[in-house]
Amino acid sequence: MIPYGRQEMLQADIDAVTEVLRSDFLTQGPCVPRFEQAVANYCGARFGVAVNSATSALHVACLALGLGPGDWLWTSPITFVASANCALYCGAQVDFVDVDPDTFNMSVQALAAKLEAAKVAGRLPKVLVPVHMTGQSCDMEAIATLARKYGVRVIEDASHAIGGKYQGKAIGDCRYSDITVFSFHPVKIITTAEGGMAMTNDEQLARRMGMFRSHGITRDSSEMSHASDGAWYYQQIDLGYNYRLTEIQAALGLSQLDRLDAYVARRHELAQRYDRLLQDLPLDLPGQASYGYSAFHLYVVRLRDGVAGGRAAVFASLREQGIGVNVHYIPVHTQPHYARLGAKVGYGDGSFPHSNDYYARTISLPMYATLTEQQQDAVVEALRKALT
Repeated sequence: MIPYGRQEMLQADIDAVTEVLRSDFLTQGPCVPRFEQAVANYCGARFGVAVNSATSALHVACLALGLGPGDWLWTSPITFVASANCALYCGAQVDFVDVDPDTFNMSVQALAAKLEAAKVAGRLPKVLVPVHMTGQSCDMEAIATLARKYGVRVIEDASHAIGGKYQGKAIGDCRYSDITVFSFHPVKIITTAEGGMAMTNDEQLARRMGMFRSHGITRDSSEMSHASDGAWYYQQIDLGYNYRLTEIQAALGLSQLDRLDAYVARRHELAQRYDRLLQDLPLDLPGQASYGYSAFHLYVVRLRDGVAGGRAAVFASLREQGIGVNVHYIPVHTQPHYARLGAKVGYGDGSFPHSNDYYARTISLPMYATLTEQQQDAVVEALRKALT
């Protein structure tokens, strides 16, 4: 089976992890801050807050921005459910903005129209979560302009996108957002096994996210309600969680970070080769906006009308031939939990037509830095067979 995604582990990664296992700290040691600073330096952001998953990063980001009951969060329907679930964790409500049919990212035009209607209705969101689908940045300058106009905070869900660029600068620098979130799941660009990180340029937001990831506890006397009793003293300021990243994971992340640019460059080579090999097939290939440089976490094709058996038949054929294709993603608003919520707040299956069309035709092909040209040829041949 050729999977759709796969991590690479080199001896350097094993050595980095082994060094931590032989050290005095397996958690809450020096490696996590080093990893946070290294990612911040890479992105050009002031602060990084490492946590045990991108889901946790989204949650603490929402908490830090004060999202709560009575508030709204808007995100894209084409994403993993975590982009929306983070709002529900905070007691807030969720709505969606349809995607651009070429990039699969949040449509700026749809967002502008929806914000104006929400202003009239008195139901503007507190937080907006644009998702950098497949590793390609949303048009963040345009989104940030709208967010400022309507007083909305912005969290970039860049779970797919570390190593990518927007307007020539690294995704994660937070020029156009309050917070940017990365994922280090094994199928992402680099991995810490499980893990995530929230980037920000706001010191107060960084401090709050750091507190929420560790039980809501602080040892900073300036944040305490009364004087410290001694060097051992701490206070729980708010209700927090145990979302900490371990030293072992941070060491792995630091080792992998050294290869990030090479991984993304290789993904671009593979994407360009797919573009050439697939151009004569009845497929719509991934669109790339001129303002960005994708991290190419995923290579997504869409079947054109008239393919025998449709997407289900093509998918089944590829799996039978040993090609581990997948579908990213089932639109969040169609999931049973969100469909029930949508019935109460006004969205339904037909509310986001571009998202529905995308889902009906999409298949993610294998894409990872160690995919060989021979394996890629096998993928293309299997796809050609499945289509014909």
